[in-house]
Amino acid sequence: MTTIGFRLISVPSAVSPLSLLSHKPRDDQSQALRHNLPITTSRRGLTMLSFLSAMPSLFLPAPATAFDIGISGPKDWLREQKKKASRFLLAPIEASRDSLHAVYLMLSNYSDYSNKDMEDVQRMLKSAARDCVLKDRNSFVQFQASTGVEVCTFQLIVKNAASLLGNEDPIKLEAESRLKDLVSSFTSLNSLAYETDIQVNSNRQKVLDAVNDTIDSLDKFEKGIKDCLEI
Repeated sequence: MTTIGFRLISVPSAVSPLSLLSHKPRDDQSQALRHNLPITTSRRGLTMLSFLSAMPSLFLPAPATAFDIGISGPKDWLREQKKKASRFLLAPIEASRDSLHAVYLMLSNYSDYSNKDMEDVQRMLKSAARDCVLKDRNSFVQFQASTGVEVCTFQLIVKNAASLLGNEDPIKLEAESRLKDLVSSFTSLNSLAYETDIQVNSNRQKVLDAVNDTIDSLDKFEKGIKDCLEI
């Protein structure tokens, strides 16, 4: 064990403290201090000091790592809700398709048509158009449209299905384009059904061709809506 010794040095009372600070010890005093205050520095001691000085860094927390916690935003939640409710949104399209198929079967299978049969055909076609043909709208629907209320069911379907898409989104633009084609098909079909004598075979065939074209437009429109809903 190393012993540290101290030697008491008497200081004359006449000496001021300031003079002690500037007082230079004699050589024999320096030798005595070095002899009585031995300080030994070893390589192991330096290594230990280096280790201790590095210790704080060992306890520093590691930098936080960014990670994705996988929480869906409101837009993702709304998209999933639209998918779940898609059958309700697509129901009017299916109903219109059923009406068109019924008209096609009626015109294909009957040879004699009464006025009532013609009225039934016109009624089913009007219903299938879902208030999207301007001249087929009744007075109440026309009044609603004049106040800015959207009355075309197919237009409402597009707005709902594409509500989460941007205005320039190609999927939305394609759905809107197919909507225009569908409305145009219904307009031509209904005009033909009202103005053509379906008792004449050639005229009836024109109506049948128009029904087929409208069903095709309806199928494409439905595909556009499903693309908007990602189903």
